[in-house]
Amino acid sequence: VSSLNRSYSRRDFIKTSAAAGVLAAAHSIPAYAAGSDDTIKIGIVGCGDRGTGALRNAFDCTEGSRARLVAVADVFQDKIDRCLAGVRNSHPNHVAVPDEQVFVGFDAYKHLLETDIDIVFLTTPTHFRPRELRAAIEAGKHVFAEKPFGVDPVGTRTIFETADLADEKGLSIVVGTQQRYQPHYQEIIEHIRNGRIGDVVGAQVYWLWGYQDWHLNPRQPGWSDMEWQLRNWPYFVWLSGDHVVEQHFHNVDVMNWAMGGPPTQVIGMGGRQARTEEKYGNIWDHFAVEFEYPGGVRTLGMASQINGTTSRIGERIVGTKGTTWTTRDEGRIHGENPWQFERRVVSGLEEEHAKLIRSILDGEPINEARRAAETNLTVLMARMSAYTGRAISYNWVRNASRLDMSLDRYELGDMPVHPVAVPGQVEMV
Repeated sequence: VSSLNRSYSRRDFIKTSAAAGVLAAAHSIPAYAAGSDDTIKIGIVGCGDRGTGALRNAFDCTEGSRARLVAVADVFQDKIDRCLAGVRNSHPNHVAVPDEQVFVGFDAYKHLLETDIDIVFLTTPTHFRPRELRAAIEAGKHVFAEKPFGVDPVGTRTIFETADLADEKGLSIVVGTQQRYQPHYQEIIEHIRNGRIGDVVGAQVYWLWGYQDWHLNPRQPGWSDMEWQLRNWPYFVWLSGDHVVEQHFHNVDVMNWAMGGPPTQVIGMGGRQARTEEKYGNIWDHFAVEFEYPGGVRTLGMASQINGTTSRIGERIVGTKGTTWTTRDEGRIHGENPWQFERRVVSGLEEEHAKLIRSILDGEPINEARRAAETNLTVLMARMSAYTGRAISYNWVRNASRLDMSLDRYELGDMPVHPVAVPGQVEMV
């Protein structure tokens, strides 16, 4: 039995108070009571490239003029320094972080949540999302959370409880599913709903990427096992969930959006042929997964990260009267009722932050955590099916799987690398 699916105890993870309902009522957040300067105060947990980019997106959005970064947290000081230097250079009027609100270490997020921020950005590696999201909502903070939402079913299931708590407290959770905020995606989905392509009978979604060294950082003298893995988090299953979770999430989320919800079951395959060296951790480099949706609609998802291969990133929804094709740069329909998005394509990276800030100012919270958790369980199904070589149902992964990749302790030190998954040998947990 592979130790990859070993079940860990979830010590010091999510502890739900028996008085949560009472506390939720006591700490409900009303419409935003702006101070004299009408400032929205932001704290960030996870100061890498995505976190830094998310801050810039927030400051550039239509509501960004009132946003200020006032607190930062990361395991590594150098990441904080690089983030602050970058944002101060690009948006000097949006940074006001006092020294006492710079927090370093695995518990840094706890200290940041004790400050008087309005919004916390959660942009750490995927592994940490469930516990940090829960802590943020318990602390009464609105949240921007990057996808994905967890590396295992046990952690991901807690997101549904956290979403309920956010509703009770009147808090917003906006997720970094940028396609959901792009007008051409929104219009394509509307056309699908209105029957422009007829009955949906299938789909193909892709994140085929001719690039296998994404965020690969050579190990340096003095780095412990844990530091090496954290600084190369996409390459370790316990941190990223593998790239079928971390990247293909975007395409699968669009497919779930078009289908109206998650699939009933999946069966997948894949492997590791190009990433044969130790520096690539223990993730695979290619996946192919069949998803079955209610009514027997079968779809295909393909994901790869292999140098020298054809890149294709997009989604194709198949109907009885036509097909759609979407990427972040275009949207069109072929068939009996052709259509093409002809306005300027805009990124969703800024609008997701504008929507979050508006929800706070208007006192009308939005909560995207549940549907993000559904997509997260969908891509976890894909990985788990491919790793084990067995078909998996959504009901089983949602309610029964015991796979839990949390650790007993989080500290810089020794951290063994689990073996690369071999189908037929990895236990279904």
